[in-house]
Amino acid sequence: MLDICLLGTGGMMPMPHRWLTSMLARCEGVNLLIDCGEGTQIAMKKKGWSPKPIDIMCFTHFHADHISGLPGMLLSMGNAEKTSPLVLIGPKGLTRVVGALRVIAPELPFEMRFIELDQPRQRLKISPYVIDAYKVSHNIPCYGYALTIPRAGRFSADRAKELRIPLKYWNRLQHGQVIEEDGQRYTPDMVMGAERRGIRVAYCTDTRPVPVISEYAADADLFICEGMYGEEDKEAKARGYKHMTMQEAAGLAAAAQPKELWFTHYSPSMMKPDEYLDEVRGIFPRAKCARDGGTAELGFEEDGEDGGQPREGRGQPQESGGQPREGKRQPQAGTKKDKA
Repeated sequence: MLDICLLGTGGMMPMPHRWLTSMLARCEGVNLLIDCGEGTQIAMKKKGWSPKPIDIMCFTHFHADHISGLPGMLLSMGNAEKTSPLVLIGPKGLTRVVGALRVIAPELPFEMRFIELDQPRQRLKISPYVIDAYKVSHNIPCYGYALTIPRAGRFSADRAKELRIPLKYWNRLQHGQVIEEDGQRYTPDMVMGAERRGIRVAYCTDTRPVPVISEYAADADLFICEGMYGEEDKEAKARGYKHMTMQEAAGLAAAAQPKELWFTHYSPSMMKPDEYLDEVRGIFPRAKCARDGGTAELGFEEDGEDGGQPREGRGQPQESGGQPREGKRQPQAGTKKDKA
């Protein structure tokens, strides 16, 4: 199960009714935050959640509305007695930018580990997530992210018996381990079927519509995309500042065919994005205007499902409370955990 929450949906500046865009993902006790603008920790507290369990932070770019809330968030994490390491991912220069912001948050009880993105596309494996970062088109270096929860193939007990693999090794093989004992070598591919469809969420803001966005949003369970403007006369402004209209985002979704599209990063001037939804759904019918605190619970498809529309209760931008579990496991780069 992958839980998604849009803590805020605003762009440029926080508003009384709308916090700045950020997204929190929770899976297997590992919590991942994308962007941390001014007020993000307040939006989190409104949900009744603590910042302590955050294990990974990804930053799209270094404009203030996406990172200026970091010092306060770090201090709150420290005050919550977080001691486990925090992994930070972002464009080249991340270490320098965070170092500058930490002038007002110099003493923290946890280690910070930096991963700077310097390629147009980079893949990171920080269990349980596979994180794909892809460069988009803004007026400073900016990345979109796709989060995948992989799912291994089915274990074949019949095949294991045919190969006379001892029962004591079955569980380890299911979890991807190679076993070399008693003069024998057993590998997962000997008993596991083809990898099954996992869960995928694509996320991007602050960009012009470029094909790479549709590529990473293709067949995603959820595509969260900037819809800065809905007004027809704002298209030139979107081009000039390298942002995107709702109509342009819907065009990307039409090419990618995700199960659902959520708009976010609304301009402060756009008070009622729902007013443009009928027009947008003419381009991509499964579009929604997300609101602050909108949540989705995404699960693995049952074998044999053909995808299509989200199942009942999946992918709906609804309000939900509850305290996130504090990380039961620490994120480890390069590991995967099978979820049957």
